[in-house]
Amino acid sequence: MSRAVPPRLLAACATTVLAAGLFAAPAARADPGPGITGPTVRPGTYLADAYTDGCSATGTPGWVTVSYPGPVLFATTDAPAARFELWDANGAKVLDTTATANPIGEVQTSIADLAEGAGYSWQVRPEYPSGPGTPGVTCRFGVDRTPPTGLGVHSDDFTNSGSSKYAGQPGVFTLSGADGGSGLACFRYVLDGTLSTTSGCTPGPGVVVPGADGTASVTLTPAGWGTHNLQVQAFDHAGNPTQPLPYTFYVPWNPNPPKALGDVDNDGVPDILLPDSQGNLLVIGGAAGSTAPTTVVPAARSPWGGSWSGLQIVHKGWSGGGAPADTIYVRNAAPGNNGYLYQYVNQGALPLGVRTPSLVGHSKSCVDLAMEPTTCPADHSTTYKAVQQLVAFGSVDAQNPEGITLLDVEQGNLWLQHDPSRSGGSTRLTTTGLWNGYDLIAPGPDANGDLALWSREQSTGVLRAHAVPKPADGSYDFSGLADPADGTVIGSFPVAEYPTLGSSGDLDGDGQADLYAVTPGRHLVTFKGVGTPKDLGVLA
Repeated sequence: MSRAVPPRLLAACATTVLAAGLFAAPAARADPGPGITGPTVRPGTYLADAYTDGCSATGTPGWVTVSYPGPVLFATTDAPAARFELWDANGAKVLDTTATANPIGEVQTSIADLAEGAGYSWQVRPEYPSGPGTPGVTCRFGVDRTPPTGLGVHSDDFTNSGSSKYAGQPGVFTLSGADGGSGLACFRYVLDGTLSTTSGCTPGPGVVVPGADGTASVTLTPAGWGTHNLQVQAFDHAGNPTQPLPYTFYVPWNPNPPKALGDVDNDGVPDILLPDSQGNLLVIGGAAGSTAPTTVVPAARSPWGGSWSGLQIVHKGWSGGGAPADTIYVRNAAPGNNGYLYQYVNQGALPLGVRTPSLVGHSKSCVDLAMEPTTCPADHSTTYKAVQQLVAFGSVDAQNPEGITLLDVEQGNLWLQHDPSRSGGSTRLTTTGLWNGYDLIAPGPDANGDLALWSREQSTGVLRAHAVPKPADGSYDFSGLADPADGTVIGSFPVAEYPTLGSSGDLDGDGQADLYAVTPGRHLVTFKGVGTPKDLGVLA
């Protein structure tokens, strides 16, 4: 009679386990047999979040956590049946049974009530009418039903008693835990959200692998001031999860937030906002080297139709004092739209849609460039229904240099909409009616505070720059916008090659505004200024 298997044998890695002799089986049965393929133990290890065969002499053994009906031993065979044999860590046989193959050659068996610990070895051999065939390779697994222990979270940057960092600043959180069975596989975490219950240790956002000391560090940026909650959970290699651990901390308001035109997530860097193929809204950092988003706003949080696709989304400036990130405006540009414009006053706490947006209307009053009331022209619209183009231009109000002004095209003319949330009034900039057929791009102010408008002629793809200088008195000179054909040609971006063309400002921090574009194949391309294209990859 064999000795009992110790309840939780340490198994940090496969080579250690093999060296300790825990996975012993008759050496004569180690040669693969042609009648057996694909031996696996199920449900397998959480190390790679998939079935593992544990059949390589130098590979990682599988770990299982199920208690009934126990680990499932699986293989395929060209024989009508197969014989399964299982040994414990001491070499004592604990299973010897035959299973009939199904019509596609699959055979399997299970065994319950195995003691916890490493060291189980098994083989399967084909059973032909003429007799047994050659056994397959020796495979190995361990049993671990006990979740990790000692789960903890620590941060010197964001504490329960008083944080040293402000909203919008990154901080380090150290996650820790212990496991004496199959070993820690990963930590899952989410800031101000709900942990997934199905993803296990699949690599991706919110998953980190601990080091040999059982700890891992993650850097997170709480967007808004106030109380935040970090949820953490640990998994071992058998798939055993701990209960989620909440870590609650308070983040103070930053008295000097890192404001940057084009920034929507409060990190001081302009962002690109584009829909993915499923209608979700991707927030992609301007300094990113790929299309991986910093935030994904679900399609269901769109103000129209459960999708962000087909909506016009503009941002560059702030509405209201103290806001650290761009106010975001969303408009349905489809034919027959209702003329509504939604506004998200943004405190940097994405994703959008957590707060209900406000509905802002086209100003019913008109002002001149000195912000003095004036009579509206007869063709002045009181909705956004007739708007053909819309961009967030920046502020043109010397009294509110951090405010936001929208620039649009209506009936071929350019109009300024001064801070729609405050009904700042509308100003008609041109009377020539020549701006039909042009895409508008607002690069934002330069280092001297001068503004500009870029226009793309839709029929030719020619991109022109139109200067809007800022004289010494703090006003702006819009006289260069009378005729779009008078602008300075700075490039060519045919609509067929770049259906979407825009700018969120200075994406790379070199002091000049940059373009981005989306190709017909949904590749996101960024430009250094208007040249040096860089393909960041396909939008999801």
